[in-house]
Amino acid sequence: MAKKNNTSFKIIVVITIIIFAIVTALVMINAQSEQKTETPLETQIPIDGQPILGDPDAPVTVVEFGDYKCPACKAWGDQFFPFLVEEYVETGKVKFVYINVLFHGEESELGSSAAEAIYKQNPESYWEFHKKLFSKQPPSNDHDSAWLTTEIIEEVANTVEGIDIEKLREDMNSQSIAEELKVDSELVEEFNVELTPTVMVNNIELENPFEYELIVSLIEQELEANE
Repeated sequence: MAKKNNTSFKIIVVITIIIFAIVTALVMINAQSEQKTETPLETQIPIDGQPILGDPDAPVTVVEFGDYKCPACKAWGDQFFPFLVEEYVETGKVKFVYINVLFHGEESELGSSAAEAIYKQNPESYWEFHKKLFSKQPPSNDHDSAWLTTEIIEEVANTVEGIDIEKLREDMNSQSIAEELKVDSELVEEFNVELTPTVMVNNIELENPFEYELIVSLIEQELEANE
């Protein structure tokens, strides 16, 4: 009987150790998952020549890597961008920068070329065009349809003051605009941008750009550090 009891005790100990190891592993994985909400970058994104909304001397820079064909980018812009502008950009605390990503091929390139051409022609017209072009995006369940066309671009541009359509057509196909898109693509590669939208607060990349409270927390943290 003593031998049987001893064997049972050993089995219980082994099972307990295994359960403890599993629980410990799950706790560690969960802790790592909770902590991985942001990734510090070695350097801040260079923004020279990029469209900037707000005071260029604002202490905090929020950068979005986005694609005009991306439904998630439209959703982020609809849900969070207005609050970011109202709370931080218009108060001079944050400058917002948009960098083109060409993940969806020709349509992405066409939309980005138009936006860059408008920024070159009249920077004050850029953000209105930017917003209105996103508004033309069809519902997300129709994401793959070829909607981003020259006709749509010109239709939108005609509703924005300060845009010369003939010059827009000319500039969209120019070498200078091609060079601007090349710069953006090099930044996408340099900073390992794999998803759109990718949002960065100064030199900190968010793992989930839809955690607006975290964006606010990071902005406040960076503002405090710059005081």
